[in-house]
Amino acid sequence: MTEAVEKGNFVLKLESFFNSCILEGWKDSIVTLQTTVKLTEWSENLGIVRRCVDSIVEKILTPPPKVTWSYTYTRKGFSKQQQSVPKDWWTEDISDLDIDLFRCIIIAIKSTYMLPPQLIGEALHVYACRWLPDATKITPPESSVSQTDDVAENHRKIIEIIVTMIPADKGSVSVGFLLRLLSIASHLGASTVTKTELIRRSSLQLEEATVSDLLFPTHSSSNQHYYDIDLVAAVLDSFLLLWRRTSPAPIENSQSMRSIRKIGKLIDTYLQVVARDINLPVSKVLSVAEALPDIARKDHDDLYKGINIYLKEHPELSKADKKRLCRPLDCQKLSPEVRTHAVKNERLPLRTVVQVLFFEQDKGSRANDQRMSAQEQLLSRGKQIPLVRDELSKLQLEQHEQTAPLEGIGKTPAPSESSSRNHQKMKRTDKKIALESEKKVVREEIEEVETKDGGSSGSKINAKKMMKNRSGSDHSRDKSRDR
Repeated sequence: MTEAVEKGNFVLKLESFFNSCILEGWKDSIVTLQTTVKLTEWSENLGIVRRCVDSIVEKILTPPPKVTWSYTYTRKGFSKQQQSVPKDWWTEDISDLDIDLFRCIIIAIKSTYMLPPQLIGEALHVYACRWLPDATKITPPESSVSQTDDVAENHRKIIEIIVTMIPADKGSVSVGFLLRLLSIASHLGASTVTKTELIRRSSLQLEEATVSDLLFPTHSSSNQHYYDIDLVAAVLDSFLLLWRRTSPAPIENSQSMRSIRKIGKLIDTYLQVVARDINLPVSKVLSVAEALPDIARKDHDDLYKGINIYLKEHPELSKADKKRLCRPLDCQKLSPEVRTHAVKNERLPLRTVVQVLFFEQDKGSRANDQRMSAQEQLLSRGKQIPLVRDELSKLQLEQHEQTAPLEGIGKTPAPSESSSRNHQKMKRTDKKIALESEKKVVREEIEEVETKDGGSSGSKINAKKMMKNRSGSDHSRDKSRDR
């Protein structure tokens, strides 16, 4: 069949047909390349694989306006008659290839540096959707049908190769795609290197994630809960490790602060969804909720909502677990509306309700009645006010005795009515002086309490008790003096 036997023999005609027909066509080149899988060594020795790959890559690098051949593109909302050729027109056709041949094409494309990383990432995404199981639709282990070893091994091979081909550029693939790959890799039992790389890449783009990106089922037979919260915790830990390394002391309104606040909002919203899982243990919730630093949450409203949902879905939770669940909640960072709800929330442990009540009353008293708060703290510190009143009465009596003779010189005695009115005026003046002195002592006591006790809760509670015990006696004492 060669030219050595006769000119124009079969081999020459076959070579001419291969070059003029097969390699010139887009889909013909792909189909021919796929058939080489059955005779891999023979096809490589004859150069068929290399020539098919070169032909396919050449067409992929063709500018979209110059694409005149037929291609497969089934994206929603796309119409070939109405729209121009999309940049990723080639991704679906090459996804039919075997993973090794697909890798050859991707490596050849990357070596040219002519296509953006996002386009290569899209090709990897299309191939993964074509061959790998959907992470969001994998049934729990107790009801799933066991896969054969060959299928599972093929899936592991595909995902490990795809991970190695992801461009290093940040944003070349979406964080949602990375997280889905991570969930599938965990389900298939992929290598530790593959899972570690996916965790690292996912953490770099975690700010772009949505709650739906984090919701994938667990695939471990030892876990009864539905959501795989361990993978989310691993990605979060990786993000925080990098964030602490690059932002040792973040300041308000900086990029690092906005970044960690965005992650805090994402995680708290995520907890509100997974809290509805009736089999999710408290320890899993705390592993994520307590991983965030304090500055990650500007307020704790979203965290409170997640805790409240968990308590509602787990009515049989023990008191100890309720206390553990509320451990990361800071009552001082709750908004007035949420504090009002928390005070009436019977699901919360008593300790948390008391804390909310304390901070609610503390903030209200500071804003609305600073004078009453000062008097309460004063009463909790001792009996200085009665002593001050006695001293003031003595001083006023001495002053009155000294000035009385001087006022009587050269004057006629006033009628009894006039003396009575003067006596009442003097009593009102004495009360005014005593009140001013009392206010001064109150201010001094407030400063002393803040300096020594730092406004501790114990002193404030004692102040309330002493105020109740002493308010009646002080009132009766003033009445007796007036008489």
